[in-house]
Amino acid sequence: MTIRNLEHAFAPRSVAVFGASVREGSVGRVVFDNMVSGGFEGEIWPVNPKYSQVAGRQSYAKAADLPGVPDLGVIVTPPRTVPAIVRDLAEKGTRAAIVITAGLTHENGLRQAMLDAAKPTVFRIIGPNTVGLMIPPLKLNAGFAHMAAKPGSIALLSQSGAIATSLIDWAADNNVGFAQIVSLGDMADVDVGDCLDMLAGDMHTRAIVMYLETIPNPRKFISAARAAARIKPVIAIKSGRHEQSAKAAATHTGALSGADRVVDAALLRAGILRVKGLTELFDAVETTARFVPLERARVGIVTNGGGAGVLAVDQLVEGNGHLAELSPETITRLDAVLPSTWSHANPVDIIGDAPPERYAAAIEAIMADAGTDVVLVMNCPTGLGSPLAAASAVAVLAQGGKISGKPVLTCWLGEHTAREGRRVLQDAGLASFETPADAATAVSYLSEWSRAQRALMRTPSSRSDIASDREAALAIFRAVAREGRRMLTESEAKAAISAYGIPVPETIVARSPAEAQLAASRFLKTSEQAVVKLLSKAITHKSDIGGVVLGIADPVAAGEAARAIEARVRKHAPQADIEGYAVQLMVARKQAQELILGISRDPIFGPVILFGAGGVAVEVMNDTAIALPPLDDILAGDLIDQTRIGRVLAGFRDRKPADRQSIIASLNGLSQMIVDFPCLVAVDINPLLADAEGVIALDARIEIEPERVEEAGPNPALAIRPYPSGWEKVFSAGDIDYNIRPIKPADISLYPEFLARISPDDLRLRFLSPRKSFSDQMLKRLTQLDYGRNMAFVALNTSSGALAGISRISCDPDHTVAEYALLVRTDLQGNGLGWELLSQIVDYARADGIGRIEGIMLAENTRMLAMCREFGFSIRRHPSEPGLVEVTLELS
Repeated sequence: MTIRNLEHAFAPRSVAVFGASVREGSVGRVVFDNMVSGGFEGEIWPVNPKYSQVAGRQSYAKAADLPGVPDLGVIVTPPRTVPAIVRDLAEKGTRAAIVITAGLTHENGLRQAMLDAAKPTVFRIIGPNTVGLMIPPLKLNAGFAHMAAKPGSIALLSQSGAIATSLIDWAADNNVGFAQIVSLGDMADVDVGDCLDMLAGDMHTRAIVMYLETIPNPRKFISAARAAARIKPVIAIKSGRHEQSAKAAATHTGALSGADRVVDAALLRAGILRVKGLTELFDAVETTARFVPLERARVGIVTNGGGAGVLAVDQLVEGNGHLAELSPETITRLDAVLPSTWSHANPVDIIGDAPPERYAAAIEAIMADAGTDVVLVMNCPTGLGSPLAAASAVAVLAQGGKISGKPVLTCWLGEHTAREGRRVLQDAGLASFETPADAATAVSYLSEWSRAQRALMRTPSSRSDIASDREAALAIFRAVAREGRRMLTESEAKAAISAYGIPVPETIVARSPAEAQLAASRFLKTSEQAVVKLLSKAITHKSDIGGVVLGIADPVAAGEAARAIEARVRKHAPQADIEGYAVQLMVARKQAQELILGISRDPIFGPVILFGAGGVAVEVMNDTAIALPPLDDILAGDLIDQTRIGRVLAGFRDRKPADRQSIIASLNGLSQMIVDFPCLVAVDINPLLADAEGVIALDARIEIEPERVEEAGPNPALAIRPYPSGWEKVFSAGDIDYNIRPIKPADISLYPEFLARISPDDLRLRFLSPRKSFSDQMLKRLTQLDYGRNMAFVALNTSSGALAGISRISCDPDHTVAEYALLVRTDLQGNGLGWELLSQIVDYARADGIGRIEGIMLAENTRMLAMCREFGFSIRRHPSEPGLVEVTLELS
């Protein structure tokens, strides 16, 4: 769906409660009492034919009897009555309802009947089977939670009613308030993606927290999450972290791409910070809402207790955090202001008798160190120093949660004596935590959130810079498909990955032991050893039946190895065919690391890419990481860095660093392959040897869907749509050349100058009302698109790089209708640039399968209307808004 009509649920002025009751203990009684006692200032109408009054208010028999059109319906009636109530509300003019009732299922047909009743008017339904909706700033409590929540700036989306009410209860004792609380229920209509879209543009929501059990529409979810996470922190718990993945898999990669690893990868690319526990949600909100993302999070610790500092370091390291290394200059500066017994290292132990002045001096020294990004200040209660005085000294230095422009986290240990110190710190805007573990975990939130934000900003192209030969790979896949096979042979698989820039050793296919002997004799002229491998379309894991013989030093031994392989196949897999033998020179790289690279399909998020430690013990080592394609150099590097083997590849002792760029190029090659070929089911490259000389793939397996070989890319199954390369062109207007291309997130920097050179009247015509300024949030929404639902083209001066004009479309959820907009710099109008931008966006919409483009403009916008007429748009007055005009262009 979309956010269409959702505003009626999130900002209602009147509510009708169907099933409102006076019966003690009934859900209808609890819901109506919550509505009334919450203090909602709009109209509240009970609807129940059994009563003339409910709680002193006139009760109505049905929707048609209501004295007005309710913005929101709340339905607490038997399941069989719900579809008719939805239909009656829609006919009345209502456009949204919360269906608290359970029991509307696929099996009994009531769920579909309810949706059918809603569809003609785009009537929005939250639920069924939900605890309800709370909007504390509006004093709206439309549900049966046991208590009302305090107003605040956090939005909570929960797929569990029990978790929602538990968090409401917890928040009450921790002084946490909410802007919205949505219990999503069964998500027959409104789901997490819809709510994220709605909340992204809500100025009252500072952060979004989510409890997720399932992600029913992953592409829509990721698209909405990416839009929201660009503007405000989005934090999630996803349950089922230890669910067993499917055991049956044709490749190692399929077995390793467990569902939770893929969820981690998806949330990372969506810019979402994932936490493990409910209580961590709000600590994460506090941390991320205070600070901007950091490139790095090297932590300096100031403490008056060495043991507390050690505990913090333990937790920091376990959370993949980084302890800052203090510079010699900082050590010298600290020597001048601290007792000689201080720790002379990070953590900076300023000794238990530290007065407030010592705290201030140590913090200022640490803040001045260029190698420190975040400072954690800790205090342990002693008889020699006042926690309150220490807190006051730190608070004086703070401004906006920072000191000297760097984030500061505090931890005042204890309770009785520490409580007042924490209050002083919190009043100064500093994040305060009760234990070293909590404080160190908060640092990890900052680091992980920063990593997620970096991943969010990446927009890999549908065409990477990797040299690839799609036609060569396609020819291989076609040949396999003609034979009705799904699995490629090793030699076919290696040829396919070689077409995407992944180095492979030269291979000679021998059809008999005698030919294997001849092939080996050729290799052994220039190499000390050769390898003979089984070629069989029926056996993919050759090592399992002894189908690989290494270290062959003479040609005769190669023939004998082939005969021995044949004997083992006849014994262990008598029905398997033997196509022949792959003979290669033996690649001997003593310092090389064995890696695994792979592709598999996740049932929810589609194609995923795997990287990690390879070899025969790959499952035992279990050192792998997952990423969603498409990748670029930065994302591929991040994938490598998520693994333990990634640190080994950086070099140690006498071992030189591996050629990182060659590994990245191999990952990008795989990424490009899955973008190009929707037919790919799985790819397994194991091992890929990597050392200082580069990489080489010693073995590869590929599985395809033969019937999909001719499908062209970009792969529609990708959860993240790649940057649409191929839509760039140069346009000349007079003596100026413009590069017209799809918009990128980095283009946000071009907007201030662009907007400054547009007249106030042109801005009014474009946005239908006067605009004096544009918030950073709005500019992010305009420039950071997912290319799935929205598209924009920019025209850039090829000489100066200045932004000259923009055209854009925003699609409906069915991808059939798109709304368009166009804006050209005032001083550059009249040279055909607007026409060219409109042509480009229309061509893109047509190629993307959109059936109709629509637009709304002021009737006085005569120049745009003239362009629309010439372009072929139909034009009519807006049916309900005087002064506005609707324009429509049919594309199909």
